[in-house]
Amino acid sequence: MIFLTRKAEFSSSHFYRNPEWSEEENVRRFGKCANVHGHGHNYTLEVTVGGEVDPVTGFVVDLKLLKEILEREVVSIYDHRHLNYEVPEFAHVIPTTENIAVAIWRRLDGKIPNAKLERVRVYEMPDLFADYYGESA
Repeated sequence: MIFLTRKAEFSSSHFYRNPEWSEEENVRRFGKCANVHGHGHNYTLEVTVGGEVDPVTGFVVDLKLLKEILEREVVSIYDHRHLNYEVPEFAHVIPTTENIAVAIWRRLDGKIPNAKLERVRVYEMPDLFADYYGESA
């Protein structure tokens, strides 16, 4: 088994807010991130797949196809969007880095032919990222 990682980038805005809490509690817990107008990040996504190297192509997965899947399933949906308002999976889920990683996994799982999705890593900032390895990890 060998692992291959592909990167993609997208820019999105979001805010942190629990609708069951008061304004004061949201601000206490989330600080400036509770502002309903949101704030933005330039996210970096790393998707790692695993599999056997095809002896004919030398690839675990067709790199062009993997790039197209990331573009279709993630970048075209998340890029230049306000996650809370424009991306359905965050209508009732706070779009933290952790929840974004889980949502991306769910978008990609089972859609990459001849390879197993192993890890989704989402960088919100260069020094802040979340890894998700699926439900069974």
